[in-house]
Amino acid sequence: MKPLLKFIGLSQRERHFLLKTYLLLGLIRLGLWLLPFQTLQAWLAKLQHKPGLYQAPKLTKISSRSVGKAIWAVNVSSRYMPGKVKCLARALATQVLICRQGYQPELKIGVAKAADHSLEAHAWIELQGQVIMGLVHDLSRFTPMPSLDSKSR
Repeated sequence: MKPLLKFIGLSQRERHFLLKTYLLLGLIRLGLWLLPFQTLQAWLAKLQHKPGLYQAPKLTKISSRSVGKAIWAVNVSSRYMPGKVKCLARALATQVLICRQGYQPELKIGVAKAADHSLEAHAWIELQGQVIMGLVHDLSRFTPMPSLDSKSR
């Protein structure tokens, strides 16, 4: 009941943004299950720069308010999404939202060897060299893979 009261207490604009983020995150999770990663990435690239809508200029100075709003929406949506939302889905959703605000975030995927010699992976988003989504205490142990930026293909 408390989450519902919090949701109702948000402004109409915040509720709308949160619902859109929840839907986006759900679609990304579904896409990660059903689609090849390149196909999903191409679809998300189209969402980031939807034709016909106002395109914000590429921003160089980070607005903690606008970036924070996107991160907040992804975090809240992840908390209430059924099942565990993995770092890749959260990073991809954050990337879309941040791109739509005119920023150029970088999706990073890193790998590391676990204590049992298995391979672990982690995804995070960097904006101007700062980790804005997916920061974990041992991030430095993950070796970033080459860029997966769909624009460079």
